[in-house]
Amino acid sequence: MFSRRGFIQVGAATVGSLALRPFGLLPALAQSGGDYRALVCVFLFGGNDSNNTVIPMDDVNYQAYTSIRGSLGLSGSDLTSQVTSVSGAPYAFHAKLAEVASLFSSKELAVVANVGSLVQPLTRAQYQSQQAPIPLNLFSHSDQQLQWQTALAQGHSPTGWAGRAADYIAGAGFNTGSFPVFVSVAGNALEGTGVQTQPAAITPGQALGLAGFKATAASEARLSALKSLLTTDTGVSLVQAANNTLANGISDAKTLEAALAKATALKTQFPTTDIGAQLQQVAQIIQVQASLGMRRQIFFCSLGGFDTHANELATHNNLYPQLSPALAAFYDATQELGVAQNVTTFTESDFSRTFQPTTDDGSDHAWGSHHLVLGGAVQGGQIFGKFPTFQLAGPDDADVRGRWIPTTSIDQYGATLCSWFGIPDASLATVFPNFPNFGSVKLGFLA
Repeated sequence: MFSRRGFIQVGAATVGSLALRPFGLLPALAQSGGDYRALVCVFLFGGNDSNNTVIPMDDVNYQAYTSIRGSLGLSGSDLTSQVTSVSGAPYAFHAKLAEVASLFSSKELAVVANVGSLVQPLTRAQYQSQQAPIPLNLFSHSDQQLQWQTALAQGHSPTGWAGRAADYIAGAGFNTGSFPVFVSVAGNALEGTGVQTQPAAITPGQALGLAGFKATAASEARLSALKSLLTTDTGVSLVQAANNTLANGISDAKTLEAALAKATALKTQFPTTDIGAQLQQVAQIIQVQASLGMRRQIFFCSLGGFDTHANELATHNNLYPQLSPALAAFYDATQELGVAQNVTTFTESDFSRTFQPTTDDGSDHAWGSHHLVLGGAVQGGQIFGKFPTFQLAGPDDADVRGRWIPTTSIDQYGATLCSWFGIPDASLATVFPNFPNFGSVKLGFLA
């Protein structure tokens, strides 16, 4: 038997490279007006060691960093030039994140420190004595990826937090078109599955519609026969639902393809990497949001390979030069389109990694992680949240290797994003059920 999520994948995977939810046809043209907002997630699969993404450079913290990080410690040419936060504190980014450091300096990018999966605020003493609720299956890739995508730390969920946000957006009538609120350009993502809404999945650079149909009489006849089959009542609920998904997917793909065909080519040059292509595709869809009748959209991108149990420095030297220029190009594209204030890009990842290295110059699975938030509405050049104390077996260490217990929850991180996106305070707990456990306190990194 297929799960609900599996059924959507099966039904949608046949619609060329576009997987859409079973909703109605799209209007040919619509105007969204000036009240447009988009969230763009970049998920770093594998568990990015954010301890080497951004580093406090004051004497006390940097000395503690170098003494514990050992073979993974960055210095000199491994780091960007120091940047100063709004508070006056010095930081440096990994040298291969030069564009990220520049965006921080120009106040378009902020860092949210030590974010992770939590049920409620948790101390080291509570964790070690098991005297408070603890997230399910900590340090597991699959579980922590799902918890980041569902914002439910204590169990499994059939819906993602962005899907629940999409449910609200659909119910509140923000969008005049019926194109899905959530679009993934990185395959199927539970994060965008809602109760009432379903996500779309697009493969960047590939045709959106069905292949094998041309403008000939025979081809048109075959397409007409397919559409007729899809509208035939089979009497089997699963088959009927799959047919409806496919039929609507074909129609919606055609409409999106037509909207994109009318758009002028972006002048912004994106890097020729997978993450560059994903973010370019997102920018192209944002470019035609008015034609699709969209005032609210959520996008999902990803970059994998961050499971660095060995040779971490070499891996980061390969991955960060893909991530940083792509983020910068995407921000440039939003400026070109005049929507930089309306689009916020943010990172997610399974978890960070142990502060103490492995014997193979890598790091093991850990917990709290630092994340990047980028956009014109971001209160940039600032660190939100709290960096952990760089001390093994210290107040923020879950054990003795530097597995930082998060001091900021996924719920607070996501609720801050969704509040800016248009979810009212009264509905945030529907999207993030554990948010009230943290006093419903948002983080303030968005204006």
